[in-house]
Amino acid sequence: MTWRSRIRLFVGLIGVVALVSVLTLVFTQRQTQVASNSASIQAEQFPVGIDYGGTVLERLVSDGDRVEAGAPLFVVLSTTLQADLAEGLLKPETIAYSVTADGAITLTASVAGTVREVTTERGSFVQAGQVLATIDRAGSLYVAAEYELTSGDYARIDEGAAVEIFLPDNQKIVGRATSVQVTTTDGKATTTVSVTSDSLVDGGHHGLMARGTPVGAVLQLRNDGILAGVSDGLFDFLRKIGV
Repeated sequence: MTWRSRIRLFVGLIGVVALVSVLTLVFTQRQTQVASNSASIQAEQFPVGIDYGGTVLERLVSDGDRVEAGAPLFVVLSTTLQADLAEGLLKPETIAYSVTADGAITLTASVAGTVREVTTERGSFVQAGQVLATIDRAGSLYVAAEYELTSGDYARIDEGAAVEIFLPDNQKIVGRATSVQVTTTDGKATTTVSVTSDSLVDGGHHGLMARGTPVGAVLQLRNDGILAGVSDGLFDFLRKIGV
C-alpha cells in the first residue's frame, strides 16, 4: 500500500468517525426534545351565574370585553329573589352581586379579566343555576400541552423543565413546566404538561394570546449523556420486537 493510499484511508476513517459523531449528537439532541400532540393557551375561568330564575333587564358586557373586579355585568329581575330578600334569606350585597328591594340583582365581576362565552341577551329568561358568562382572570394565561411519552422520557422531565411555545404566527416564547399529569384512556397514556411564561400577556401578539388559541409546545427533557439517546432508542426497539 502506497503512502498516498494510506493517507486516503486515514482521511476516510476520520470522515466516517466525524459523520457518526455528528449523527450521534443530532440523534441525542432529538431525543432530548419532544413535540406536543396538541397544545393550547388556557386561563383560569370564573363563571358568572345566578341561583334565581328571572328576566335579563340589562346585558352590560359583550364577549371580549375587559372588566375590573366589581364591574357590573348583568341586571336580572326575579320575583323569587325579591321574596327571599324580604324574608332576610339573602344578603343585599356580596362580591358577586348587589340586590335592590324590587328584586333586581346586578351581577358583578368577582375578578379582573376578559369576558367570554356570554350566553344570554337583554329580555331573555334565565334559569336558576344558569351560567351567563365566564371571566378569564387577568394574568392567568398558561399552556396546556399533551404528549405521548415513553416511560424513559417521562422519567427525564425535570421540575421547571424548559418548554418552547410556538404561536400561530411562528413567534417563539419560552416557558417552564409547572405541573405534569398522566391520564390513561383505552390503554393509552397521555401526559399533560402545564406551562407558564412571563411572555404570555393577555391579548398579546395581536390578540393571539387568549384562551383557546392553538400553539405548538416543545418540551426539553433531561440530557443523560451523549449516548443516552442512542441507548434509549435501542432499548425501545428491542422492547418493540419482544427481546
